[in-house]
Amino acid sequence: MKKTIFGTMLFSCLLFTSCDVFELDNYEEPKETIIGEVVDSKTGERILTDQGSEGIRVRMTELSWGDNVEHNPDFYCKSDGSFQNTKIFKGTYNIRIDGPFVPIVREDERGVPIANDTKTLDIEGTINVKFEVQPFLKVEFVDYPTVSNGQITARVKVTRGISNDEFREKIEPMGNYNSSFTNVTDIQLFVSYSSSVGYRARDERWSNKIEYVGSEFENLLGKEITIKSIKGQTIPSGKHVFVRAAARINYDTPAGSGTRRWNYSEPMEVIIP
Repeated sequence: MKKTIFGTMLFSCLLFTSCDVFELDNYEEPKETIIGEVVDSKTGERILTDQGSEGIRVRMTELSWGDNVEHNPDFYCKSDGSFQNTKIFKGTYNIRIDGPFVPIVREDERGVPIANDTKTLDIEGTINVKFEVQPFLKVEFVDYPTVSNGQITARVKVTRGISNDEFREKIEPMGNYNSSFTNVTDIQLFVSYSSSVGYRARDERWSNKIEYVGSEFENLLGKEITIKSIKGQTIPSGKHVFVRAAARINYDTPAGSGTRRWNYSEPMEVIIP
C-alpha cells in the first residue's frame, strides 16, 4: 500500500513538473523589428563597412528587466551601413554601435562619462533609428578599375573624415592617448565573386594590400594611390568579380578591444575580358 501511495505521489510530481516545463516553452516568439542606418554626421552618407565582426557592431540591452542586465547577442550592419533585426521581444532597449568612427560612448580613466550618444527606445512593432557618427576615413575609387592580363588596377583616394585635432579632442580625455592613433596603417583591395566583397568575403588569390609604417601615409592623404590585385594570380577571362577598397587607422573600437575596423569604398563590379 505504501508503495502504491509513493508511486502515485511521484507520478503527480513528475506531471506537475512537466506542466511547468511546457509552460516555460509557451512564450511567443520575438517578432518586433528594428531597422537602422549609420551615417556620416557631416555628409549624411552611410558609413560603408564590412559585413562581419570587423564591421559595425550593434549591441542591444533590454532595460525592461531592471539594472545590471546582460546585453542581447550582438549583430552587425550590412556592408551598406544599414541594419535590421526582426526577432526582438517587445520592450525598452538601449542601443549602442561600434565601428570605424569616433566612439559614441566615451569615459575617462575613472569611468566618468564624457559622451553617450547611444539611443534608448521602446520597441514595439517596427522602429526606425539613425545614428550620426564621425568616420575616421573616407575611401573612394578615383575612377573605374581597369584590367590587363587578368590583373585589376584600381586608383584610390583616402581622406580623413575627422581632423587630427578634432580626433584628439574627442579621444584624449579617455586616457592613454597616443599620437599614432591617427596613422593610416594600410590600404586594402578586396576582390571576390560575391557582391558583399570585403574582409569576410574576399578571394585571397587576388586581394591585395599596401601597408604603411608610422605616419608615412600622411602626405598621401587626398592623393591618388594605385593598388593592384596580386601579380601572377590571373583572374579567369569572362568572370564577373566585385572589388572594394578599404583603409584603417591605428585605433581600435571599442577602445582596448584590439579590433581595428576599416572604412570602405562602394563596391564595383568588374568584368574580366
